[in-house]
Amino acid sequence: MALGLADSRQISKKVVFTVPAAQFILPLMDGNRGLDEIVAAVGRGLNRESLEHLVAQLDDAGLLFGPTFEAMLAQMRADFDANGVLPPASTATLIDSIAQHESGERFESMSESERTQVGMTKLKSVMDEWMGAALKDAQQPSFNALPKAIVAPHLEYQRGWLNYASVYGRLRVVDRPDRIVILGTNHFGEATGVCGCDKGYETAFGTCECDTQLLAALKDALGPADAEKLLANRYDHESEHSIELQIPWIQHVFGADEGGKYPKVFGVLVHDPAVNDGNSYDGNGLGIEPFIAAMKKAIAAMPGKTLIVASADLSHVGPAFGPTYGYNGPLAGDQEQVVNVRNQVFAHDREMVTLVAENKPDELIASMAWQSNPTRWCSVGSLVATMKIVEAQRVEVLNYAAAMDPEGSTMVSSISAAMH
Repeated sequence: MALGLADSRQISKKVVFTVPAAQFILPLMDGNRGLDEIVAAVGRGLNRESLEHLVAQLDDAGLLFGPTFEAMLAQMRADFDANGVLPPASTATLIDSIAQHESGERFESMSESERTQVGMTKLKSVMDEWMGAALKDAQQPSFNALPKAIVAPHLEYQRGWLNYASVYGRLRVVDRPDRIVILGTNHFGEATGVCGCDKGYETAFGTCECDTQLLAALKDALGPADAEKLLANRYDHESEHSIELQIPWIQHVFGADEGGKYPKVFGVLVHDPAVNDGNSYDGNGLGIEPFIAAMKKAIAAMPGKTLIVASADLSHVGPAFGPTYGYNGPLAGDQEQVVNVRNQVFAHDREMVTLVAENKPDELIASMAWQSNPTRWCSVGSLVATMKIVEAQRVEVLNYAAAMDPEGSTMVSSISAAMH
């Protein structure tokens, strides 16, 4: 058995494999101890030579703060700023895996463009199948008009397809939006507040350009100081899946216009407003209320139709995420304690989703803050910002689902919804 160590922010693409006992070493490598102090604190047969070897591996992989990591970070930021479009990341992996599954033994001999074509064609077909399956018994399989906003998950498609399909499938016959604002979750980045992106997004289907007109209006509404905060940590978008996973659905459902252009997009990552009263976590980033006020003003100044997508997952429970209601074991099975914990999660989800359905963002914030977000909803920020920006007259929750791996180590819930 080996322990794999990687950079959650994906600035370094390298992985270091080491012995599981390294878990006793890593918490002590916080910059406050020398090597000899760590050896003495760990014991368990650890010697300086072994520790030096581990440190060298981690440093070479850019997994320690220092010159190697700083060079990787500088290169990533330079590459980010040099391009107007973010290249595919999680969707590229998806397309590649689909192509490999479809092509079998031929996959290794295929060119990258051939793999992309096979994966893209199959994914479009699968999306159509998912939308058909999700809506085959629906009383209202399409919206009568373009909603002000929708809620879709950012789970990987295999686990979240039902909620993606339930809402995107209903958009296939409505008016095409002129722009789409995607409000996502900052899973691993540095920003402590709202974090915008001045790039478009590319997938195997094509490119959604950044709506620079909206961005300019938003910056004007924010003022110079807050506009700088909005984009200071734009690099957090480099590998953030909560925005990217919406792009193929947008491209497939709305298609390209006569000029071959997909709808323009603007991506924003929103922090948790139940922490620090909606201000940034450290007081230095962009708070949620100034962003909401400025976005409302910017959208009102824009011509045409704007659709907001709240890219939102809800509860994250299971031993991979930590204890839930005092229990930290697998969530699969029919043991009494396991069933009780799952039911508590579902009850909490039901209570919080009701607040979304009743369009009560402030109550959602207050409830999450009072309960300390017991089931780790990861997208309170994007949901609250969406509700407050669009000021919907009606919120329609279309579906709720929870997806769990076979071992029960992770269970993630989500909804599909529309705001009219």
